[in-house]
Amino acid sequence: MLLSPKDLDQFQERINYKFLNLNLLKQSLTHRSYLNEKNRDYSINEHNERLEFLGDAVVELIVTDYLYKNFSEAEGYLTSLRAALVNYRNMGSIGFEIGLDKVLLLGRSEQNGSNGDSLPLVANALEALIGAIYLDSGYESCEIFTKNYLLKNLPDIIQAGTYRDSKSEFQEVVQKKFKVTPRYNVISSIGKDHEKEFTSGVYIKDRLIATGNGRSKQDAETAAAQLAVKAIYEELNNQQNTVI
Repeated sequence: MLLSPKDLDQFQERINYKFLNLNLLKQSLTHRSYLNEKNRDYSINEHNERLEFLGDAVVELIVTDYLYKNFSEAEGYLTSLRAALVNYRNMGSIGFEIGLDKVLLLGRSEQNGSNGDSLPLVANALEALIGAIYLDSGYESCEIFTKNYLLKNLPDIIQAGTYRDSKSEFQEVVQKKFKVTPRYNVISSIGKDHEKEFTSGVYIKDRLIATGNGRSKQDAETAAAQLAVKAIYEELNNQQNTVI
């Protein structure tokens, strides 16, 4: 697959941002599998994972800053709102909304192996796009983009209560009873990009409470939290605080 200048122009019109350095845009759209293709754009020398790493940090800072300035609630509530905004499902849906899936450069192996589940790929590409915008023109441009596409969903998320999940419930209980915040670590990840399986553990201080599996880090963490909620309530009901 090759992207024509028209493809790139139309995409930039859709996102209402014009790149000064078009190579940054191309890189943000390039999955690592694409670089193995014979019929590819040889002006692209790097895939988008480094940009994804950068964009993830930038968007989390922007969302955190916005929530801090606009909401007076406690940390747990703000953390839940942020998680609902930056999780791969919301990021992926925004990617589809702006047509990112139409210009994402994938190798044939990734196209054939995704089984229609391209949401994580599109979510990762959106983070890479934000990272590219940051390098292209700085924080303010990323802030405008994030407010236009991510933060516009916040009222619906609050109204529907979709920010409340097992992770939120577990965090509230642990913070209330033990005065600490649970933490999550990826224990393992296996498989190719399009079929990767993550195992994550949730900890109170240094003790592993539960593990969970999923197609993304977020799914694995949610699965771990679901089991941890059951475990913590059993401990509390038995008046045994031995989880710490």
